[in-house]
Amino acid sequence: MLIESARAILRARQAGAKRGKLHQHNFLHGLPFKMRFRKSKLYISALLPFTLAAFVGILSAIMGVGGGFILVPAMIYILGMPTSVVVGTSLFQIIFVTANVTILQSVQTQTVDFLLAGLLLFGAVIGAQFGSRFGALLKGEQLRGLLALMVLAVSLKLAFDLIVTPSDLFTVEILK
Repeated sequence: MLIESARAILRARQAGAKRGKLHQHNFLHGLPFKMRFRKSKLYISALLPFTLAAFVGILSAIMGVGGGFILVPAMIYILGMPTSVVVGTSLFQIIFVTANVTILQSVQTQTVDFLLAGLLLFGAVIGAQFGSRFGALLKGEQLRGLLALMVLAVSLKLAFDLIVTPSDLFTVEILK
């Protein structure tokens, strides 16, 4: 995604550059139950976004992630949606998925710290105001590049933590 967005930014800087398609059609676009999604300018099978969303829902319930780090690239590269529409669509559907998973998690396992969650929610709402204004100033390829850089940074941090010996080692001993 980083390479693709960098190429798109370089092409856009060249004078008279034409914008190409983000994706090529493959067997997924030939599936039955085609629907027209006017805002996204797509004509694809309803099975494709449904299956993608089911996969993200499973990840949300198992790992506690919103699914955006998988859903956003999938909507861009598999479904072929414009990046500006992907951001809003992803946020809108994540509202309902995370609300449902939160209720299920709090009822079944009693593992929700409501005070901490409220504080995080307050900070996230304020941050979202700044983020939406900043995101509106960026082009689609710039947004894709930022997402790619964030995913790469998290991946590198996880890889680093796997290799480096922690400064605070924990040991397990049998108490007598």
